[in-house]
Amino acid sequence: MIVSVVIVVLWVSFFGYQIYYNSTARQLNKYRKAAEQGNAEAQFQLGVCYENGVGIDKNTVKAAHWYRKAAEQGDARAQDNLGWCYQNGVGIAKDDAGAVEWYRKAAEQGYEQAQFILGVCYANGEGIAKDPVKAVEWYRKAADKGYLNAMCNLGGCYLIGEGVAKDLVKAVELYRKAADHGNADAKELLKTLSD
Repeated sequence: MIVSVVIVVLWVSFFGYQIYYNSTARQLNKYRKAAEQGNAEAQFQLGVCYENGVGIDKNTVKAAHWYRKAAEQGDARAQDNLGWCYQNGVGIAKDDAGAVEWYRKAAEQGYEQAQFILGVCYANGEGIAKDPVKAVEWYRKAADKGYLNAMCNLGGCYLIGEGVAKDLVKAVELYRKAADHGNADAKELLKTLSD
């Protein structure tokens, strides 16, 4: 009885894996065909597959290649990912100024993650001249869209008066909003401020 249960479990596990693998392989082939025909969404998805090794061997050079193809067509997610590749030297030579260029393109399209990261670049002077006022501007854009890390960073700017007038009430308001949505950093900052 136990042997037959084990065999059934192994068969189901293998069969389930085969379905997943075959489904992933079919989807990857669809992405590849569409990407080669110039479809930006497929190019982006193929980049994600290469970056993460989903259905294919991980290859960050190919990931960056496909992100660039999609980014050049205006895909904000691909622009953001390509910026990350440049910033971290993943699949492409490290280039902070190049990272900022791609983050800016995505940020100007309203992509909140890129807006946040562009704010970080301005705050730290990474790939661009340090400009706390510009950092606040980009944090605010992302925070207004509900991006929690941007709320925390903007709160920090208000807390210390970096790029904006010091305002403890506004800082706490931003931290509380982020904490209420589950941001652990904001919860910790509120706890620290209340001590």
